[in-house]
Amino acid sequence: MTTVVAIEVRGTQHCETTALGVLLRHEGIDLSEPMLFGLGSGLSFIYWDSKNMDFPFLGGRVKPFELTGNLATRLGLELLVQETVSPRRAWENVTGPIDAGRPVGLQLDSYYLDYFGTKVHFGGHVVALYGYDNHNAYLVDTDQQGGAVTTSLTSLARARAARGPMTAKHRSFTLTAGGKPPAPHRQIVPAITACADAFLNPPIANLGHRGIGKAGKLVRTWFQRTDAPQRDLPQASLLMEKAGTGGALFRNLYRDFLAECTELLDSGHLRTGHRLYTEAAGLWTEAAALIKRAGESGDAHCLVQAGSVLDDLARIEQEAMRALSRLGSETPRPIQP
Repeated sequence: MTTVVAIEVRGTQHCETTALGVLLRHEGIDLSEPMLFGLGSGLSFIYWDSKNMDFPFLGGRVKPFELTGNLATRLGLELLVQETVSPRRAWENVTGPIDAGRPVGLQLDSYYLDYFGTKVHFGGHVVALYGYDNHNAYLVDTDQQGGAVTTSLTSLARARAARGPMTAKHRSFTLTAGGKPPAPHRQIVPAITACADAFLNPPIANLGHRGIGKAGKLVRTWFQRTDAPQRDLPQASLLMEKAGTGGALFRNLYRDFLAECTELLDSGHLRTGHRLYTEAAGLWTEAAALIKRAGESGDAHCLVQAGSVLDDLARIEQEAMRALSRLGSETPRPIQP
């Protein structure tokens, strides 16, 4: 027996916004992927390194699932989150909504999913589940992973039960719109200013614009950080450009969000932020290319160049976020269609 919820699958780039798009369209809320990312205040930066890590990690967004919570709050949606250590209860938590005709979001470790070609542990992966039968689960993942895909129930159970960095205890969630339709465009300014304030005032030096500056210094030393630079540096570059970031470490998504906002609101600060993030997106792609070239060629000068690009990015993104933070002190006029 097969149980399937009718959904719309749309080609998207980032896992959490892909799943959110499926759940929200089912509720009659149709927003672009950049708008979902921006309204969820998704942009950030972290330079993450520790003794138990093989190589440093550059992250360009907020923690897994934080985007979902931000978006639900901004749009006034009911977010029901369930976690459990029981595999049986975890399966009941998703079959209940599916049987009732509602898709479910899942956070899991992508390593165990049958359709993933590159087997890397990532416990913060998010998918939308829209159906199941006696053997398989029907999921929506990013366009890169195939969009509408299937995986065995056994593999799904392993992915949900995984433990390690960024994992959750069989986390599943649903989103429900209330009686009053949300007004997403009214939340643009609060979403942007919250993102800017967090970026400009990080609690530790590894985050926000300070983290990018720190990365600029440390990336120059990466040949001393690895015994396999020909593996680790191209892998770091790949994660920046291709691993569900939408390119340029999520800066392409935020650039496109700001572009969409400039068509809705008349604000010089907003236009400045968009112009600077357009510049930043290109520089992130340049930095990723230099890191990849360093690993492939063994040329340390490429890492020096990448460090210089990151120095510029710390300055440019700080300037962009300062401009965007000023949105809170003005009332941008809506642009009439």
